[in-house]
Amino acid sequence: MRAVSQAARTALAAGSPWVDTAPNYARGRAHEELRPVLGEYPTVRVATKAGFFTEEQGRNAMADGVLAPVVAAHRHSLERGFVRWQTERSLAVLSRVDLVFVHNPEHHANNRDRAALRWRVREAFTALEEFAHAGRIGGYGVATWSGLTSGALSVPELLTLARQAAGSAEHHFTGLQMPVSLIMDAPIAQALNGGGPLVQAKGAGLITFGSAPLHGGELLDAMTPELVNLIRPGLSAAAAAMLTAGSCPGLDVVLTSASTREHWDDVAKALATPLTAQELRKVTDELASE
Repeated sequence: MRAVSQAARTALAAGSPWVDTAPNYARGRAHEELRPVLGEYPTVRVATKAGFFTEEQGRNAMADGVLAPVVAAHRHSLERGFVRWQTERSLAVLSRVDLVFVHNPEHHANNRDRAALRWRVREAFTALEEFAHAGRIGGYGVATWSGLTSGALSVPELLTLARQAAGSAEHHFTGLQMPVSLIMDAPIAQALNGGGPLVQAKGAGLITFGSAPLHGGELLDAMTPELVNLIRPGLSAAAAAMLTAGSCPGLDVVLTSASTREHWDDVAKALATPLTAQELRKVTDELASE
């Protein structure tokens, strides 16, 4: 668990404006580990999630009457009562939350039923609108792995669901998180062509977050010296991969973790001068031709 607080302190000391977490991270202990760190950095913005939960959290939710055993077995729920319960617990531990992401709404196999998926998301949005309307959270969003690339969800649909949940055009849907990397590169290609979810989200005034820029570390094995040199000579493999993700048009925040200040500074230096659209397109075209 020390890795959670250490990574957070490293990021915040380097000037990171956001901390992104979830109740199920670090076997359910991430929030507790982050609390004292966040107290040291009162201006950092905090994002957490609602949806996934650990086995222990599921037992507690069942004991409190907000989860049925059949739902608890899935370790994921977007039922309104559970989202409300989970967000209350997140607030109690973290003390403040700027953004709550609905976590991978496409998780269940029945995401092929678009009507059921929309209902599930709207239920979660309705619970989070209550918190935002009361001023207890800054807003909410969706953090998805494949929902936007598989066609299960779209930004216009999410905006419609937010308006329905709020009962008006004055909703609190303010953030979108999705993978952006040289492996999950569809958002980059779409944004370079002036479309796709990131461009749509930016056009709607949402804060956009790119997750998994190193694809869980897998991307580093694919960062050949030739590819790094094409991106920008002299960079480390990690910095080159991060620079590519961070240069994606329409992307506000790149989410990552680093164990040392040196690694953070290495990446920050690269990101300070993003690739131009022409340079980025050259990289994506080269990868597409391989």
